[in-house]
Amino acid sequence: MKLTPDVLLYAYREGVFPMARARDSQRVFWVNPMERGIIPLDGFHISRSLARRMRRGGFEVTIDQDFAAVVNACAEREETWINAELRALYLALFAAGHAHSVEIREQGELAGGVFGVCIGAAFCGESMFSHRRDGSKLALAWLVDRLRLGGFTLFDTQFTTSHLESLGAVEIPRDEYFRRLDEATAREADFLGPPIGTAQEIIQRNTQTS
Repeated sequence: MKLTPDVLLYAYREGVFPMARARDSQRVFWVNPMERGIIPLDGFHISRSLARRMRRGGFEVTIDQDFAAVVNACAEREETWINAELRALYLALFAAGHAHSVEIREQGELAGGVFGVCIGAAFCGESMFSHRRDGSKLALAWLVDRLRLGGFTLFDTQFTTSHLESLGAVEIPRDEYFRRLDEATAREADFLGPPIGTAQEIIQRNTQTS
């Protein structure tokens, strides 16, 4: 079966996602873990140090302004699962309005970012990067706020890491994930509608929901 954007979207709806073993790998395989990583949208953790960094400012937050650069930065990490085929597919999903990115810039240069795929009220986070300290944490803080305001109910991180767990990520069983996915994909959500909040607004909203 040829891997196309439509096939990729169908796979996400069925709860599986693609990976390549390395940047130069020619083969893409499907993953359906027994335990699935998610960040509960009412459980995102903004630490005191992250809150201070957010308030200090000195960076710019943008949405979908440089999707390709975010994907490229994720694919250029020392260890990556994004090969040329997957990169092209994510760019196609972005062109069709199904994929989005949050970018953090410092002095005009990308400092961090995150991208993922939207299906109904589910956001499937694919990858993130930091070129400067806290770049990915800042991107996630603004992403989670956008998902909350836009009516999303599921933020799928696929796996968990110590980094994600420090921000509130947890693992849930596959069956529970499928249940939440079915509910989320049956709903509508709006990724682009919510305005970009200020640091203080995001911290306050996070305190009220967590």
